[in-house]
Amino acid sequence: MARGLITTSNGQIVRETSPYSHGLTVFYVKEVRSEPPCNRAETIVYQDAEILVVDKPHGMTVTPAGSYIARALVNRLQERTGIRDLAPLHRLDRDTAGLVLFCIKPEARGRYHQLFARGTIEREYHAVATLRESPLERHWVVKNHLAPGEPWFRRRIAEHEPSNAITKIDLIAIRNGLGLFRLLPGTGKKHQLRVHMCSIGFPILGDPLYPEMRDFDSSTPPLQLLAARLAFIDPLTGARREFKSSIRLILPDEVLESAIDNSA
Repeated sequence: MARGLITTSNGQIVRETSPYSHGLTVFYVKEVRSEPPCNRAETIVYQDAEILVVDKPHGMTVTPAGSYIARALVNRLQERTGIRDLAPLHRLDRDTAGLVLFCIKPEARGRYHQLFARGTIEREYHAVATLRESPLERHWVVKNHLAPGEPWFRRRIAEHEPSNAITKIDLIAIRNGLGLFRLLPGTGKKHQLRVHMCSIGFPILGDPLYPEMRDFDSSTPPLQLLAARLAFIDPLTGARREFKSSIRLILPDEVLESAIDNSA
């Protein structure tokens, strides 16, 4: 409090001498001693009066967790833009890079949340996996039931349970023993895309959790999973919005661009 780190919802600093007010909500962001610096910065793709779209790098959490506090995307953006009410409308795993949609005004948040609740937002992901041989199939629709696994932060496929996770997967390019996949999730379960890629026999390159947990290895690339595109009809204006990530996976740019353009 002496350092001015306690604030009200409108950003006013609360001091030891501030008068008591019944029902007042105050905010304090957890501090981590000697929190490591952020190695890569986010990129603001688009901003207007209602929304902000950001390209998140690999290895950055969207919201504070563990030792990721100042490095969390929402905290970095609040500091960078000065918009205290900025809030993410969905999440990406820390290991996943790509587009994240934020709402600026609290009163509009519910309207944009409905895009995800009703499945009216188009979400396209790209992933790279190792191919030991050219697969006979190029298109999959994966439907199964995802449940908590072991340890608690992993997910597993629960047999004989009704489907709660759906993903359409297309193999759109092969180069030097690597395959580029397009993933179109119909649902948004935790680790859904990572588990579904494993289920068809192609674990995502660089995945530290699936199919088995592995120790950190600096020679291994980050998880090759990218939230590549978001598209939706703006619930406030009726305008069509489409955003594409500028982050690249490890396949050469010309391979990525050609495959994506030809399969669009």
